[in-house]
Amino acid sequence: MDVDTMEAATETATETETEKRKNEHIDICLREDVAGKPAGGGFGRYRFRHLALPELDFGSIDTAASFLGRELRVPLLIASMTGGTEEAGRINRHLAEAAERRGWALALGSGRAALERESAAASFRVRSLAPNVPIIANLGAVQLNRGYGPDDCRRLVELTEADGLVLHLNGLQEVFQPEGDTDFSGLLRKIEALCREAEFPVGVKEVGWGIDGRTAKRLLDAGAGFVDVAGAGGTSWSEVERRRQRDERSRLAAEAFADWGIPTAECLLEARREAPSGFLIGSGGVSSGVDAAKAIALGADLAGFGRSLLAPAVRSAEALELRLSVIEHELKAAMFGIGAKDIEALGTTDRIAAWG
Repeated sequence: MDVDTMEAATETATETETEKRKNEHIDICLREDVAGKPAGGGFGRYRFRHLALPELDFGSIDTAASFLGRELRVPLLIASMTGGTEEAGRINRHLAEAAERRGWALALGSGRAALERESAAASFRVRSLAPNVPIIANLGAVQLNRGYGPDDCRRLVELTEADGLVLHLNGLQEVFQPEGDTDFSGLLRKIEALCREAEFPVGVKEVGWGIDGRTAKRLLDAGAGFVDVAGAGGTSWSEVERRRQRDERSRLAAEAFADWGIPTAECLLEARREAPSGFLIGSGGVSSGVDAAKAIALGADLAGFGRSLLAPAVRSAEALELRLSVIEHELKAAMFGIGAKDIEALGTTDRIAAWG
């Protein structure tokens, strides 16, 4: 076999392995209980104090927000989920169509596959379906230790026609993933260098174990345009990878991390205290409009929804749009229930407290 044939065979094998992993992730998230324990992002600990006399017309409540220079009808984000396969491309098209119709922001799944293989890039190209809403490209921060630099990040943003880039921190997932990259050394310095050089906004997110307040401040001080705390209580990626793991030692060890992480609600309180003016996104265990309202009341500028949207997104854009509209109605009803006329009032309300 000549060198060219060997390289082509290696590329095909790698592509098959990557696509298999991505499709396994989708299937596991749809069919298995992979929620972090306890589930719910810590929002169950907090309750709004009902206001019987809100002195508001429900129809006049304003849920408008803005992000990355674009206007949103609601302060809500479809969080990063998937990309890189034919099935993932279909899901991303449904996500984009629904986001555009409802005025939500949209974060794409990890775009490394799009940079490595032209055949995977199509699954991330959804701007034509969502011309007016913010779109965020996504890359693992650990790739900055694997030779990726500003030019690669720029190429990903251009390829997806995104308004910015989010770097995801997924150390524990990489530890338990059979194909994982675990060298997270020196990343803050490289993130800071990228933020300094990039002409587009660069944010940072976790994938479900949370960013504490001091770490959020360090990232924002390094130049991050936004931080998604992505706390515990939503999808546990150690649980996802445990179900893929063939190595018995790793599979058994992953069981100990089902309840690992900082609940999203606590991340938000800490991060807002440490970084009063930073742009924060609260995702992880956000499953209703009431959860989203709590996230904003606890410090988030946007609330993000991930795996809870996956099943309707698999079915159709219409099924997903219905789910988004229900969440919006719940958010607005919660605002009415505490007398918050707009998102600024929700973010500064004193009508939320820990119970029990």
